[in-house]
Amino acid sequence: MPAPDTAAETPSNDPAAPAQDAPPATNGRRKMIGRIALGVAAVGLVYGIYAFIDYRNNGQYIQSTDDAYVKADGVTVSSKLAGYVRQIGVADNQQVGAGAFLVQIDPTDYSTKLSQADAQVTVARAAEQATAAGIAEAQASLDQARAALAASQRDYNYYSSEVARYTPLAASGAEPRTQLDQLTSARDKAAADVRAKQAMIEAATSKIATIKAQVKQAGAQIESAEASRQAARNDVGTTRIVAPIAGKVGSSAVRLGQYVQPGQRLLTIVPTQAIYVEANFKETQIGLMRPGQPVTMHVDALPDVDFHGVVDSITPGTGANFSLIPPQNATGNFTKIVQRVPVRIRINAGEESRKVLVPGLSLTVNVDTRGAKGAIKAIRAEQDQGTK
Repeated sequence: MPAPDTAAETPSNDPAAPAQDAPPATNGRRKMIGRIALGVAAVGLVYGIYAFIDYRNNGQYIQSTDDAYVKADGVTVSSKLAGYVRQIGVADNQQVGAGAFLVQIDPTDYSTKLSQADAQVTVARAAEQATAAGIAEAQASLDQARAALAASQRDYNYYSSEVARYTPLAASGAEPRTQLDQLTSARDKAAADVRAKQAMIEAATSKIATIKAQVKQAGAQIESAEASRQAARNDVGTTRIVAPIAGKVGSSAVRLGQYVQPGQRLLTIVPTQAIYVEANFKETQIGLMRPGQPVTMHVDALPDVDFHGVVDSITPGTGANFSLIPPQNATGNFTKIVQRVPVRIRINAGEESRKVLVPGLSLTVNVDTRGAKGAIKAIRAEQDQGTK
């Protein structure tokens, strides 16, 4: 019986032997993986092209910063006067309206000063009336002096005419010389009376002028006393401190019975209805930033909520320029630091939003500057025009 051919059934270990053909299922999987990889690469290429185009058209004009905070122009309420706190009308975090009562300073001392000022006004007015009464008396003396002057002037005129008439008669011997001497003496006496009455008129006139000046002085004293009274009245009114604006009471440091000094801070009123955002952009980001551009904001306290607003204004200078000690870059070694420019943003927020948006919160701000895309061309055109 012939031996079986085992060589055909036993696999060969010869490396030079031809490889066996892969099963059809394995080839199909390889082709499928290749098609998927090619598709993913195509989709990635299309997405990359789309993202690049979107960045060229839109993305490069969106300027972002996380150096932004909610702000409000709060008002610090201070005491104008010194005194003890007798009443406090508000509590911490309370909402108040403009003109609402806040703090009452003890008005006792200031009411006393007001009474003294009232008395000073009364005294000044009485002095004015007494001085004005002296004008009528001086005017009567002036009228009397004028009447006496008129009588003396008539006597002088009479005796002067008599002397003129008797002089040639006495010279010719028709009239005695003694009669002429008597008339001459009477004329000289009348002349002296005229001069005396004129002096009296001048004195009375001067007295009237002096009294009128005293009346003006009394009037000035009345005005001064009335001004002092008004100042005292203002102090009495100032002891009652009211809210200058509407808002919430914050950082209250006043206590009942406390003795406060002029200028001492009592509390702060935060106008929660007038909040805004101050975003500090790098100087490389504000080239196309203009007031009125739309803004999208995300508050750290509400990360999933989009807040919207518009650019209100751009500060005319960097933050370093307005610092207490501005940098002196002309001294020593210099290292360039990118400056930041504060931008004020008006935020659109309703009542519910304002309950969360309190001053000091951090935000991320995105400003859409596409509306100023043509500004670069305009600036270049200006510069080209200036070089011609």
